Amino acid sequence: METVVATLLALGCAAGFVLFRRSTVPLASRSPSASERLSVIIPARNEEGNLPHLLESLQAQSRRPDEVIVVDDCSEDRTRAVAESYGVTVVEGTPPPPGWTGKNWAVWNGYACSTGDLVAFLDADVRLAPKALESLLAAREQAGGVVSVVPYHWTEKFYERLALIPNILGIFAFTSPFEEANPRKGLYGSCILATREDYEKAKGHEGVRSELLDDLNLGARFTESGVPVRNFIGRGLVSFRMYPGGIRSEVQGFGKGAVLSTGKLSAWTIALVAAWLVGLIVSEAAPFLLGTALALPLAVGYLLYTLQIFYFVKYAGRFGAVLPVLHLLSTAFFLYVMLYSLYRVSVTGRVAWKGRHIEVGGNHDR
Repeated sequence: METVVATLLALGCAAGFVLFRRSTVPLASRSPSASERLSVIIPARNEEGNLPHLLESLQAQSRRPDEVIVVDDCSEDRTRAVAESYGVTVVEGTPPPPGWTGKNWAVWNGYACSTGDLVAFLDADVRLAPKALESLLAAREQAGGVVSVVPYHWTEKFYERLALIPNILGIFAFTSPFEEANPRKGLYGSCILATREDYEKAKGHEGVRSELLDDLNLGARFTESGVPVRNFIGRGLVSFRMYPGGIRSEVQGFGKGAVLSTGKLSAWTIALVAAWLVGLIVSEAAPFLLGTALALPLAVGYLLYTLQIFYFVKYAGRFGAVLPVLHLLSTAFFLYVMLYSLYRVSVTGRVAWKGRHIEVGGNHDR
């Protein structure tokens, strides 16, 4: 039995290394062509706390955008006033019409007002290092097509750090080598950069207007249109602080797409993620089986997974020194989020996010 457990743990750890790729955004060695205009579009719903970080970082860019458009998506706070104080263009959002989700409608309205040859879509909680846009433009120019970035997750409070395991799994999903040939390969919606021509060829957010998983489905639309999709890790250049508003918003944020997103991955990615997770959960039984014959292989497995997590965390986010050691707390959080997501999708048929209820299937905001 001990040999079986040790083998399972070794295979699980190995699966993590197969899935993970250090595909960080290359730091630009030369400035990309400045002849093309760059528009930045930011959908913002109740983002008065996040917007200053993003707008200030845009002002500090080595390659500043030619226009910044903030779409005030029916906010109930000072989002509009904050955006206007930075001198950017503010578009007054309207409730989404039938068949549209709120974010897709906001982004589409922002795009309709833009004039750039290149368009960057940024979530309001994103923060950029000074050379981020310059490096993203160079990376897109080299890769061709559309690029997106999985931001480095900056956390400050303990409950935010419970997202450790979900963040690692997110990086697996977007860096897995088995996603390269996946026709449903998704984009990471927090930071997307495309040419206007490619965006319109894929019909942009209008083409995924009713989709809850707008970014994943948008990536598939680009692929269907013959536009290459490339995903990067944002460490050092692109970061975000996702859920400063409390653990409830964190559960809702991760839960709204946790179950549905697995259906977009290739079978090999799903199998290896499952192997890594099973090994992780088995290793985390070590503290509860002290004094048994399985104590030693489980303890060794726990140590190996802990060291591996410390390595992954360098690219995933700032999670402190405690959570990577007590990762079983984050695993329990992940399992709760999956159960919550399954309940919302299968039982209620809708998910809650930022004061809206989005139908799964029809996906209309209420």
